[in-house]
Amino acid sequence: MPRSSSLYDQDFFAWANEQAALLRSGRLDQADIDHIAEEIESMGRTEKRELVSRLAVLLMHLLKWRFQPMMRSTSWRLTIEVQRRELARHLEDNPSLKAKLAEAIEAAYGDAVLNAARENGMDRARFPAVCPWPYDDISAPDFWPDGA
Repeated sequence: MPRSSSLYDQDFFAWANEQAALLRSGRLDQADIDHIAEEIESMGRTEKRELVSRLAVLLMHLLKWRFQPMMRSTSWRLTIEVQRRELARHLEDNPSLKAKLAEAIEAAYGDAVLNAARENGMDRARFPAVCPWPYDDISAPDFWPDGA
């Protein structure tokens, strides 16, 4: 294990391949279990961050769509459509993240408000304090704030 631990710090790629080989051959006693567990947990956090990131982009564009109707464009519409598709795929690949949707929307909405305010020069206080739409609306292909 000392070799793996130092390899972990010096050459992550080599360490990962070595650990995979050890696991596949059933040599668990030689595997760097602590670092393997740490990396698996990190992968889970990455998937949650991806969910929040996709929601933030989607919510930002929905806010812009709602609060800047004169600026609506094909680009905004397509960004909303793409983000909905990417979000659906991400949740298909990680169905347990559905249990984290409320928490993720809350985190993403704060980012979306800041980014929308920055992009359109509006005071962020003009936006609702909490996300005005439930996930089912956010993700629905036929949902457009204000029915446009």
